[in-house]
Amino acid sequence: MTSLANIVQDGALATAGGAICYLLLWWKDRNLEEAKRLEAEALLAKARNEAEAVLGTARLAANQEALKLRHEIDSSFSARCAERAELERRLGEREALINSQLERVADAEKRVSEQRAALRQQTQALEQRQHELEELTRQTGQQLQKLAGLSQAEARVAFLKNVEQEAMRDASNLARHILEDAKNKAEEKARRIIGIAIQRYAAEHTFENTTASIALQGDEIKGRIIGREGRNIRAFEAATGVTVLIDDTPGAVLLSGFDPVRREVARESMLRLIADGRIHPTRIEEIVAKVSQEMDETIVRVGEEAVMKAGLPPMCLEVVKLLGRLHFRHSYSQNILDHSVEVAHLAGLMAGELGLDVTTAKRAGLLHDIGKAASHEAEGPHAVAGAELLKRCGESEAVVNAVASHHNDVPSAGALGILVSAADAISASRPGARSESMTTYLKRVEDLERIAGSFPGVEKAFAVQAGRELRVFVLPEKIDDEGAFALARKIASTIENELQYPGQIRIIVIRETRCVELAK
Repeated sequence: MTSLANIVQDGALATAGGAICYLLLWWKDRNLEEAKRLEAEALLAKARNEAEAVLGTARLAANQEALKLRHEIDSSFSARCAERAELERRLGEREALINSQLERVADAEKRVSEQRAALRQQTQALEQRQHELEELTRQTGQQLQKLAGLSQAEARVAFLKNVEQEAMRDASNLARHILEDAKNKAEEKARRIIGIAIQRYAAEHTFENTTASIALQGDEIKGRIIGREGRNIRAFEAATGVTVLIDDTPGAVLLSGFDPVRREVARESMLRLIADGRIHPTRIEEIVAKVSQEMDETIVRVGEEAVMKAGLPPMCLEVVKLLGRLHFRHSYSQNILDHSVEVAHLAGLMAGELGLDVTTAKRAGLLHDIGKAASHEAEGPHAVAGAELLKRCGESEAVVNAVASHHNDVPSAGALGILVSAADAISASRPGARSESMTTYLKRVEDLERIAGSFPGVEKAFAVQAGRELRVFVLPEKIDDEGAFALARKIASTIENELQYPGQIRIIVIRETRCVELAK
């Protein structure tokens, strides 16, 4: 019994515990569902709020985009309206222009019609005159045939012969006028090119003394220069190859030598010996050797400076040395190296005006007198000798021919030789280039006028352009046009044979006929 009661009691307790557990689980589930419901409602409210915010933002962006599109549409519409107005304005202008052109075309057609009518009338008048001329010619021919007793064929031959002679005469006159006109135009262009080159290039005046003389402080130094029994002066002459002239001239010793480089070495050596005071054969040899070495360096340096002044690329050492030797040579007191640099610039300027190669022209101008640096060592004129030297050094054929032909020793193969010759004449004859006394200048002018006046038929002659041009006026009744050309050639030949002058002299013969009549 007791066991059964316990079992019932335990069953009741278990049932009650199960019920309590069920109630607890139900209550927990109910609270959990309520919490989930509340969370779902909160999430729904949050989602609804976010959706409303997104919707508001989208509406605001849509409104802004709509306003932007409306603004763009308004701007595009305004631009289209302005473009259309501009097109309408252009169309109006084109229409007005077309109308004016149509009016001009109509006026031109009217003028053309009037001119066509006038030409038609003139053509008819010319045809009528031609018929009248033919009739007159026929009648004249018949009359001439009756008077001369010639047949029509013979008269035609004589007439054609006269016409042929007149045509040949007219053709000769026309050819002469064409040649004279071409010559005048060529001379005018040449003067313009030379004038431009001279204006663009400016060089200093050259007045140099080439006498190699040594000034002495006293006459007692002469004895020391001569030495005992002349041993010092003999040693000096043997070392330098220059003759020392000591005469009664006080305070001076003269150095004479054909080679200007040797003369310069001798001059510098003598100055150093006099300054040093120790003059004996051993010291002389030392000083001369030292000065000769310095002179070789100076020659190279001066040659390189000349190439640089001309604006040319470096040249071979042999050519540079020859250019440096030109620094010690002079022509009519004009330094030949400075003259060569000047010719290079002038030739380059004129080549630029003519459309030629400026660098080649400058190179030919700088090297045109290089033969003078070795003229005593080579045979022939300095132009040909210089050309041979340059050919051995590998210079181009154009430069070699320009150097060889700048004094007309050989024919010029192109315009470069003529260009260098012109630049050479300009550099030599410009004012201040060469020292010339007033007496010598006046004597040359007088000789030019005397030679021109010695020919028969010459009325008067004037030397102008610093003696570079001779104008000769002749008597028209004694000398005709052909004789004027012959007279100019004779005067030029006489001047070449009798006078010495730098550059060229132009002879102009002027023949003028004046016809004077009085109306009473």
